[in-house]
Amino acid sequence: MDTSEALHRQLRWLIGIRLLVVASVVVPYALLQLYSGASFGTVPSASSPVPVIQAVPQPPPTVVDLGAGRAPGDSDFLYLIAGLTSLATLIYIVLLRKLHARPHVQAYVQFFGDLLLVTGLVYYFGGIASPFSMLYLITISVASSLLRRRAGLLVATGAYLLYGGLIISLYFHWVPDSVLAAERASEWRLIYNLAVHLFGFYAVAMLTSYLAENVTQAERELEAQRGSLAELEVVHRDVIHSITSGLVTVDLQERVTSINRAGEEILRRRAPELVGRRVEALGLFTQPEWELYAAASAEGQKVRDEIEIRSDGEALWIGFSIASLNDVGGRRLGSVLAFQDLTAFRALQEELRLKDRMAAVGELAAGLAHEIGNPLAAISGSTQMLATSFSGDTPQRKLLDILLKESQRLDRTIKGFLQFARPRERSNTRFDIARQLAENVALLRNSEEVSAQHRVELRLEPESATIDADPDQISQIFWNLARNSLRAMPGGGTLRVSGSLFGSTYRMEVADTGRGMSEEQRTKLFQPFQSFFDHGTGIGMAIVYRIVHEHGGRLSVDSRPAAGTRIAVDLPVGVAMAQPAPEKVSA
Repeated sequence: MDTSEALHRQLRWLIGIRLLVVASVVVPYALLQLYSGASFGTVPSASSPVPVIQAVPQPPPTVVDLGAGRAPGDSDFLYLIAGLTSLATLIYIVLLRKLHARPHVQAYVQFFGDLLLVTGLVYYFGGIASPFSMLYLITISVASSLLRRRAGLLVATGAYLLYGGLIISLYFHWVPDSVLAAERASEWRLIYNLAVHLFGFYAVAMLTSYLAENVTQAERELEAQRGSLAELEVVHRDVIHSITSGLVTVDLQERVTSINRAGEEILRRRAPELVGRRVEALGLFTQPEWELYAAASAEGQKVRDEIEIRSDGEALWIGFSIASLNDVGGRRLGSVLAFQDLTAFRALQEELRLKDRMAAVGELAAGLAHEIGNPLAAISGSTQMLATSFSGDTPQRKLLDILLKESQRLDRTIKGFLQFARPRERSNTRFDIARQLAENVALLRNSEEVSAQHRVELRLEPESATIDADPDQISQIFWNLARNSLRAMPGGGTLRVSGSLFGSTYRMEVADTGRGMSEEQRTKLFQPFQSFFDHGTGIGMAIVYRIVHEHGGRLSVDSRPAAGTRIAVDLPVGVAMAQPAPEKVSA
């Protein structure tokens, strides 16, 4: 609200207060008349039984001629003032609209109108002895408060001229005395009143304007501080919401009081769902765990830890720290929980550890394959020669067959080790990977590995997308993943194969509804010699990992016991050409 509007509002209040003051004078007077049954200020005649109340003894009452220069002796004058005040109020209300653009003129009109009203009250109620002269001070104070020192001094001057002119006129009988005048003022009383009111009027004007200016200055400073505080709160809020780590405050009753935007994104929950609820609603701790952590932080201990949670079926690793929340006086208000999503970091760590293990295992596999391969070839050849020339009994013949079969299986294992340790040189060909996936799925559906209880689904988005890669190795990735999924569903289930293009990345995903994997099995999935099926070599997934890594891609696994497994392979495609026609094809 600007200064002009504020002054208009104050002037409207002033109109209401004025009516209240006049009513407080007129209403009690009217009630007193009704109670006494006569006009309190009636001038007695010769036949009147009640003399006029006077401060000093007077001669016997006589008939007074009201027309001979004396004010009316009844209450008509007071009612006249009340009527004039009401009329003036209506005029002020009209002027509020007429002088809306000039509120200062409207203010001066009201101030000097009030001075005339107060002068009338002073005249009627005692003249020089009237207690209503103090109302001048109210008008002066209001003028000094609203329009400051200059207006206060101007109104004080007008008030003094009206008051001084009135009592001097009464003293020298230039105007008729009021019928309620209680005494006749002496000369020294006249001088005394003039001096006291002169000092009082101007002192009130100066003092009120000074106080008003100080109040205005204080209001401006407070408003500036309020604005600075609001800006500081905005900056504080922006800083809190810009932090990439989650930040939660918890009070002493273990209830969440605030959470920043990063915390909402990490926990995948909105603030209204969490604020006001107990800390367990975050899904990070149980109540006993929180109490243990909060007690340790309250004692000044450093509380840092990592936990794994599941959100929307996905495993998340959360690293957190807890500190005590204190005010400026050191009084504890609660706790501050800061946390981060370490899932990607943990995956990167696991990937680096896996690469190190794979490199070491690759060297070991190469050495073992070389050392075992030559003796194994001699054993296998000798066994075959014995089998062809042997004509003994049946039990010995079975033993030779077992020896030949196992030597061949060991030979396949050694060749797998060699393929893992020293894969053939990768070719780089531009081909349609979506079409190749469709062909591989068609072959898989017609293979002996797919039973009547299996359902194979294919989804390609788009149906055509080209990448630069080795098509044989990409097919090897598909067959290893698909066969593992089928082995995980010995009693039947659904195998879903999908291919989708995301900018410069093509994602091939194989998901099943099989038995799933434990956390320990998932961790060891790509390590050599870690087979989870009977008659498996444990080399297939290690080869998949190496092929994906050599193509510059990434692998992600999501699996839970009895909930199936989903493995996604992200491969860089460079410039990809796609025909959008997302159709779901099912067996």
